[in-house]
Amino acid sequence: MRQVTVTEHLLLHQKESPMATGRFTSMFNELILAAKIISREVNKAGLVDVLGLTGETNVQGEAVRKLDEYANSVLIHRMQRAGVLCAIASEENADLVEIPDHLPKGDYILIIDPLDGSTNIDANVNVGTIFSILRRKEKSECSARLCEVLQKGAEQVAAGYFLYGTSTMMVYTTGRGVNGFTLDPSVGEFLLSHPDIKTPERGKIYSINEAYWSYWDEPTREIVEYFKSPKNERGAPYSGRYIGSLVADFHRNLLYGGIFLYPADSQDPKKPHGKLRLMCEASPLAFVARQAGGAASDGVRDILDIEPTELHERVPLFIGSRKDVEKVEEIYRKHKK
Repeated sequence: MRQVTVTEHLLLHQKESPMATGRFTSMFNELILAAKIISREVNKAGLVDVLGLTGETNVQGEAVRKLDEYANSVLIHRMQRAGVLCAIASEENADLVEIPDHLPKGDYILIIDPLDGSTNIDANVNVGTIFSILRRKEKSECSARLCEVLQKGAEQVAAGYFLYGTSTMMVYTTGRGVNGFTLDPSVGEFLLSHPDIKTPERGKIYSINEAYWSYWDEPTREIVEYFKSPKNERGAPYSGRYIGSLVADFHRNLLYGGIFLYPADSQDPKKPHGKLRLMCEASPLAFVARQAGGAASDGVRDILDIEPTELHERVPLFIGSRKDVEKVEEIYRKHKK
């Protein structure tokens, strides 16, 4: 059976999408190359000096791990030279990363979480790279300004993630369905392995860190009790599955059906809206979920409709099977009456 590579898939569907130009395909090829380099380092993490902390703290106030720093530097180096970007935003950088004046620029904006779940890397748990691609609304030869980057998720032209686990996978959408590709190390290519992914409209898994129970409000506790109860609309308790790597939990639930929950909590006054970042985590995964038939919400609003006001804005996130997300919103609405 003939297998299709990512590049072939992009080229085959280029005519169907006005955004999928030759320059767009070129950008994806650079992104794929960066992911292959990161995958190589992840796969030998126990053999080379990429485990542990660097001693630095990132813009989020989190300790930077060596592999975080490595993934971030690889992505920025490769993508600055892609010739199609006007700006890069990374979870690891406080401000926009500009494209140097001596390098060619384009109309696309790349937003990345270079290594989601990296706190688990020392324990050999799945990690991933999340990416979001936006397009500049007005042409210019200059680097993009922050106001041009702060676009709501519905305006993404592509989004997806690379998952580094038992195999390395790439899952992405350009707004016309979701497709998954698996890296074949024998040929060094991502081959189509999961065409036209559709997530079940109601799941059977809930993913949440229940250690925060004491810090949740009453509606959030009711939501978690709903998924644990045999009296829910499914008629049976959902299975609790929580890896602690957003991209890994999301990927499993995307395929099997379920919901990932990261609500706001009162533990850290500096993070009253939860921990996850809107632009580099919630929005790209929400775009994938929507295209696979799922949904994503902050409990009140569709994630894709939220207009960001700052680069590293945080939001509560409920994402996965559509009916499960709708149930979360229903419970929050009931308590607001």
